[in-house]
Amino acid sequence: MSSEDKNRELDEASEETDGVAAPPDSTSSLSIKPNLSSGKGNKRGRKRAAASSSKRKSVRPPKTIKGASHPQTHVIPVSLAAMLVTIGVVYGDIGTSPMYVTKALLAGNGGIMSVTEEFVLGALSLVIWTVTLLTTVKYVLISLKADNYGEGGIFALYSIVRRYGKWLIIPAMLGGSALLADGVLTPAVTITTGVEGLRTIPETHAIIGDNQMNVVVITLIIVCILFVVQRAGTSKIGRAFGPVMLGWFLFLGITGLLFTFTNPKILLAINPVYGLQFLFSPNNHAGIMILGSCFLATTGAEALYSDMGHVGKGNIYATWPFVKACLILSYLGQGAWLLANAGNPELAAIEDLNPFFQMLPGVVRPFGVVFSVLAAIIASQALITGAFSLVSEASRLDLMPHLQVFYPSETKGQLYIPLVNKVMWAGCIIVVLLFQSSAHMEAAYGLAITITMLCTTVLLFIYLHRVRKVKFFPFIFLAFFVMLEGFFFGSSLTKFFHGGYFTILLAALIMGVMLCWYAGTAVERRQATLLPVRKYLDQLARLRDDTTYDRLCDNLVYLTNGTNTDYLDRDILYSILDKHPKRARAWWFINVEVMDDPHTCAYSIEDFGTDYVFRVHLFLGYKVNQRINAYLRQIVQDLSATGELPPQTRDYSVYKRPSPIGSFQFCMIRKTLAPESDVVSRERTAIGLKYAIRSFAGSPAQWYGLENSSVFVEYVPLFTKFKSAEKLVRIAPDDRP
Repeated sequence: MSSEDKNRELDEASEETDGVAAPPDSTSSLSIKPNLSSGKGNKRGRKRAAASSSKRKSVRPPKTIKGASHPQTHVIPVSLAAMLVTIGVVYGDIGTSPMYVTKALLAGNGGIMSVTEEFVLGALSLVIWTVTLLTTVKYVLISLKADNYGEGGIFALYSIVRRYGKWLIIPAMLGGSALLADGVLTPAVTITTGVEGLRTIPETHAIIGDNQMNVVVITLIIVCILFVVQRAGTSKIGRAFGPVMLGWFLFLGITGLLFTFTNPKILLAINPVYGLQFLFSPNNHAGIMILGSCFLATTGAEALYSDMGHVGKGNIYATWPFVKACLILSYLGQGAWLLANAGNPELAAIEDLNPFFQMLPGVVRPFGVVFSVLAAIIASQALITGAFSLVSEASRLDLMPHLQVFYPSETKGQLYIPLVNKVMWAGCIIVVLLFQSSAHMEAAYGLAITITMLCTTVLLFIYLHRVRKVKFFPFIFLAFFVMLEGFFFGSSLTKFFHGGYFTILLAALIMGVMLCWYAGTAVERRQATLLPVRKYLDQLARLRDDTTYDRLCDNLVYLTNGTNTDYLDRDILYSILDKHPKRARAWWFINVEVMDDPHTCAYSIEDFGTDYVFRVHLFLGYKVNQRINAYLRQIVQDLSATGELPPQTRDYSVYKRPSPIGSFQFCMIRKTLAPESDVVSRERTAIGLKYAIRSFAGSPAQWYGLENSSVFVEYVPLFTKFKSAEKLVRIAPDDRP
């Protein structure tokens, strides 16, 4: 048979394999870790592999796995096309802030009738330097250097520093939960603000009127459409994000520049002295709370760091000066307009006056309102996609339950998590109905994100001090930014009773889920009982050839948690040998180990010198989709080609040449907490809460992409030690005790 015929037959066989699907386009190919298995014909190599494996207690791959593809070999180059994508993907949140920051500052100071030169210069100075210190210095100049093989974000940062202390899991979970909570509020705030801009156009105001419920209805329609289209993917729509957002920033910059020319004195706001003087001035009606409104200008900074892996840090470095200049010009232009219209009684009669829309000339205003709604939708889309990525990374770091994940397009990093989409959808609807107006939403906005920034500061300190080995600067960095962000957090706390409680409660709920899952997993690992595989090879060999038992399938697959090659969880061996012996031609024990390198794709095989027991270790990066069936197909192909997996002949097939690979079944071991288990109350609570959360997270078949495979579930008690029960006394059939 020619090599071409062999390949064609192997492809047909793989397509016929029961439950083992072809890898999707989004799934990277696996590289085998060398020297862990050898061909069937190479007996000397087999003995050497078996001898070496008996000494090896666990498989821990090196930082660089030979043959595996790593992202450091693929750096996203700086180009005009990539810079355009960066403008569309990264800056959506921070790019919509001019729509509501000045409005919030104005409302907090008493409205247009209270506007003074001191207020305008001082407030804008605080905004400019908030953006400069937090976004430019902390995130662009410092945080972007703390990348995990090109990936950014709080969980990527945690993956780098977690080996320096178990306590670092706390700021990682706290920051991640706060970021997710604030992400629920952002679409509601930005879209509502954009829709409210329709009122500044006489024609649309005649239709909408002053009834806020009309704005609420339009906002809800847009929000619902936005979340409905997530399942289909947004790669085609996403191509337009860059040009639209580029036009948006040019619009911000040009309109701001034109108004700045009318009063060049507004440029004095660049001087930080004006901001400090006004912060402590008796004319500052909002007091320290003004910092909470200023902080709204930089809420997208964390998203900027998180999206680094999609566009590359070089493109962020290249585009941020342009984006920042447009933002600053927009704020300065609004300030110049406020100085020109201070004390205007006609403007004072307008409820929820928004300088951003009001300063636009009548001819330009409809264009600006439509542009703002588009920018708000793009910003919301970027945040929703970011939330999917954040939850996916958290689950692979074992901080949250596994969830069903879809990859609706070939766009890098684009994924869809149905449960997260539904939760965020419901959350946005609740926010819109609860607060109704953007003014009320702004009171709730920004509090949670200050917590995320504080947590990122702590993790960055560990990175600079322990990873980069910098001596003095990390302590200066920690002191300065903890003090600065502490001020913002303190000022934002004044928002708590005005709506900030919503995001804090939501962040606490997400944090509770993470803590329960993490604590429950720790208890499970402590209670696990491991048995040596080699001790049971003879029994497995006899069971394979024992015709008194019906063959369950040709290949029986178990998913395991342990990384120890030579040992398996007692419950797995109990399932095969004791809980009605499960006869098969081959048993597969697969575990997935999540690597700090986000795009690692590699595997290793230990066959214990047999052709019927296979211990498979999958090494997958925390951003790699864990579709076990797709990877198992490739592994089976490799072993069948080398002869390590003997042909599994079948008598019946719809194909002319039956597949040399037989049927597959996947057995899922689900541990349960029996009421009779003898366990301390603290551990019982942790396990009980984890299993309660697990019941809402879907089935393991969905987690690992086995929806179309033959899967069955077996339940076993987590704790084998039970409380002693009362001894029964046997009595005669007709007697009663």
